[in-house]
Amino acid sequence: MPATEKLRKRLEDRKAALFASAKEIDAELRVTPDPDFAEQAVEMEDDEVLEGLGQAAMAEIDQISAALKRIETGTYGACTACGNPIGEARLEAVPHATQCMDCLEE
Repeated sequence: MPATEKLRKRLEDRKAALFASAKEIDAELRVTPDPDFAEQAVEMEDDEVLEGLGQAAMAEIDQISAALKRIETGTYGACTACGNPIGEARLEAVPHATQCMDCLEE
């Protein structure tokens, strides 16, 4: 399997896992609050954390979708800032990366 196909599979698997996680978070946020006032305060704090996790998951899903689109269009692996290749090690670590390390550090 070519390297790009391996990365595509990783991206698709990660996207599916994030969707599943976001679905679980959404279900948890829909739970009826506890009638105990003290427990409601704890649940509200938990809900804030869950909302943050859900937002992070959706942001990563957007990044992965964009990376999959770049694979389809043949622009995957090119830095969106300078056009130079993004290093293989960087893409292995962050498959949805859009910039090379030089541009990222600027």
